[in-house]
Amino acid sequence: MMSRRLFAPAALVLAGVLLATAGFAARPADAQPRLRAQIYLVQTPIPRGLSERALIGFARGRNARRVAETTSQPVPQRTWVGDMVIAFAAPPGDLEFHVLFYDLTDGGRRFVDDMSTYVNDRTQRTYVQRFSLARPKFKPNRRMELVVTVRREEVGRTTFDMIGEEIRRSGTVSFSDDDTRAPPDR
Repeated sequence: MMSRRLFAPAALVLAGVLLATAGFAARPADAQPRLRAQIYLVQTPIPRGLSERALIGFARGRNARRVAETTSQPVPQRTWVGDMVIAFAAPPGDLEFHVLFYDLTDGGRRFVDDMSTYVNDRTQRTYVQRFSLARPKFKPNRRMELVVTVRREEVGRTTFDMIGEEIRRSGTVSFSDDDTRAPPDR
């Protein structure tokens, strides 16, 4: 009776070890961990000559959760301008990645625009991309989501608010005397 009690736990441990090793063997040898990316939006000038680590630290410290529009033009011509710093966990291994913009304000994700980025070095991990978001495609006072994709696979995302001035309407309508007259019968 004693030997059966000792045998049962040992058999369970052995079965567990076999299942665990079988799980590792079933995993393909060429499977790589998923590519991930951190995204930072910066509206302050980035100093030149920063190392990759210093650039990521600078961008992390000045990450804009609220992106403000330019104020030098009239309201209909204003844009949201800045730099996007994308830090991949590993080199993306592709010559192109996409940056997709979605509007989250009214509930679901509504696609707004796509920005393709071509790179000249597949081994690079950190990229700085200038962005300029123009009206009327982009609207002020909206909640936005920015998604980075490589080979149609989402690798990173961030949300931000677009701060800006709405176009003001006077609220008054004026009609000339000719506008208010009935058209002549023909």
